[in-house]
Amino acid sequence: MQMIVVPGSASLSLARSLADTLDVPLADVENRRFPDGECYVRLLSSLDGEDAIVVNRAYPDEKIVETLLLQDAVREAGAKRITTVLSYMGYSRQDKLFNPGEAISARAMARMFSLYSDAVVTVDIHDRGILRWFDVPVEDVSGMPALAEKLETMGVEIVLSPDKGALHRARTVGEMLAVPWDHLEKTRLDGEHVVIKPKDLNVKGKIVAIVDDMISTGGTVVTAAGQLRDQGARRIIAACTHGLFVGNALERVRRACDAVISTDTIENPTTSVTVAREIAGVL
Repeated sequence: MQMIVVPGSASLSLARSLADTLDVPLADVENRRFPDGECYVRLLSSLDGEDAIVVNRAYPDEKIVETLLLQDAVREAGAKRITTVLSYMGYSRQDKLFNPGEAISARAMARMFSLYSDAVVTVDIHDRGILRWFDVPVEDVSGMPALAEKLETMGVEIVLSPDKGALHRARTVGEMLAVPWDHLEKTRLDGEHVVIKPKDLNVKGKIVAIVDDMISTGGTVVTAAGQLRDQGARRIIAACTHGLFVGNALERVRRACDAVISTDTIENPTTSVTVAREIAGVL
């Protein structure tokens, strides 16, 4: 049984990098939309008896449907085993009930992607507690090592996470770079606005990296960068695994920071590194 990587339209670059890293073939996939917007996928490569690695992000909704269709097509084509690599898993921020009557969307997504998978790989999932809802073996890999290699070339002298919950990410990068790491004191007001309390972090004259799993609206990074400027930081770099950059978020973050980098889990203008090696390591 040989591995073959099956790319989704949202993760072509990552799929190619993963196939190169594993030294296995990349399947030829036809992907198009019907006039009414429905998705059509067709495998043009033989998968009979193969160990298929489906690679796509589960965001936005149309890519979720595409990923499910790819899983079904791969099974129909006779693959012996299917591993689904969700480079970014949408709906993962609703991992509990905030109000009666809500759906726990992270649980729903986990169960759905488990239906046609023998195993799942996620990348910097928002909360590792979500992994318990998959009905198949699942591994979550971190984009921080790949980001750390890039940040090392940028001369970073201190690494910060935007809040205590993401401190483990700052620690991973800080330890790899052998530089100090810490977190900011953040309180979220709503989906777009946060308050970050001043905290003496000894950043004066230093190159500082703010690392997190994702940048969505950019409110957290912009607010944090303002605080660090006030404390005399010489250069501020925003680094994340998943660069969503909703609306004008990228423009706002670029104005607030000296550099912005992200991985290829969501391809965008700031994509600087690939997480293919980390994914290959668990495959």
